[in-house]
Amino acid sequence: MTLDEKLTQIVSRHQELSDLMATSGNVEPTERVRMSKEFAELGPVVASIEELRRMQTEAQDLADLIAEPGGDKEVKSLAQEEFENITKTIPALERNVQILLLPTDVADNKNAILEIRAGTGGEEAALFASDLLRMYQRYADKHGWKFQIINVSDTGIGGIKEAAVEITGKGVFSKLKYESGVHRVQRVPETESGGRIHTSAATVAVLPEAEEVDVNILDKDLRVDTYRAQGAGGQHVNTTDSAVRITHLPTGIVVQQQDEKSQHKNRAKALKILRARIYDAEREAQASARAEDRRSQVGSGDRSERIRTYNFPQGRVSDHRINLTVHKLDRVLEGDALDELVDALTAEDEAQKLGEVS
Repeated sequence: MTLDEKLTQIVSRHQELSDLMATSGNVEPTERVRMSKEFAELGPVVASIEELRRMQTEAQDLADLIAEPGGDKEVKSLAQEEFENITKTIPALERNVQILLLPTDVADNKNAILEIRAGTGGEEAALFASDLLRMYQRYADKHGWKFQIINVSDTGIGGIKEAAVEITGKGVFSKLKYESGVHRVQRVPETESGGRIHTSAATVAVLPEAEEVDVNILDKDLRVDTYRAQGAGGQHVNTTDSAVRITHLPTGIVVQQQDEKSQHKNRAKALKILRARIYDAEREAQASARAEDRRSQVGSGDRSERIRTYNFPQGRVSDHRINLTVHKLDRVLEGDALDELVDALTAEDEAQKLGEVS
C-alpha cells in the first residue's frame, strides 16, 4: 500500500465512524465509546492530511497556470512566487503526517510516577537529588500538572536519599519519559574549602502510572509485612506498625511506604508504586523483544545509563544521548529551559522511528 492509499484509507475510516455514530442508535455503549475514541484519535491525523492535500492541490493548480502558453506575465510571476512558497511548506506538512502515523506509545497519555535516588557522592549526591526534585516540581507547575509527593526520605540537612512523586496532567509521561537514567552533577560543594570540583550523581526513574486494568495484581502474589516507621537518625515516626513493605512474589519487586501514619494509606500508596513498576517492567520486556537492535534509542529508559551532566562552574547542561549542550543551567533547574532538552530528545526519537519505516 502506497502512502497516498494509506492516507485515503484513514480519511475514509474517519468519515465512516462519523456516519456510524450519527445513525447507530442501537449500538452498545461500550462499542460507542470505542468508536468515539477512535474517531477522536483520527481527528488530528485527518486534519493534517486535508491540509497537506489542499497545499498539494494548490501547488498543482499554480504549476498548471505557470505552464500555460501565453497569458499575463505579471499573473504568472505572482503565481510562480506563490508556487515556490507553497512547495517550501509541503515537506514539513508531509513529515507532520508521517509522524502522526508512527505507532504511538500507549503510555504517552498516562500520568507518571517519578522516582529519584541519590547515587554516588554522599551528601552532595543527596543535595543534587533534592535539586532534581525541585526542578521537576517547577517543570510540572509550568505545565499545569499536579505534583504530589508519595514519599520522601530526607537527610535532615537539605538533601534527600530518595523520593517518589505522582505527577498527573495532560501528556505527563510523553514529556518525562526521556528523563530516566543517571544524572551527574559537577560543582564545588559549600563545605569544600579548597575549591575542588566534586562529581556526584542521582538516578531518575519515570514510570507510567498503571491502572488496575493495565496490571492485575493478585493477593496471593503479595507478601505484606508491617513494621514500625522510623525517621532520620533512627527515631520513631510513630509508635504503631503503620509502615508497609509489599513484595510481589512473581517478579521480586519490593516497595516500602511509611510516610503516612495510617497503615491503610501506606498500603494504598505502596500498591500504586508497585503497579507502576510492574507495568514498566512489562513494557521494557516487550520493547526489548521488539527491538533488540535499538539499544541506542533516546527513549530506552535504561536506569543505569548516564544521560545528562549538570556542570555548575561552566553553567551548562549536556545531554549525552543527543550530544546537546545548553548554557542555561540555572534556567534548566528552574524548569524554564528543560523543554529545550525534552523537545530535542522527542525530535531525535521521532527521526529515528521515521528512518526505520521509510
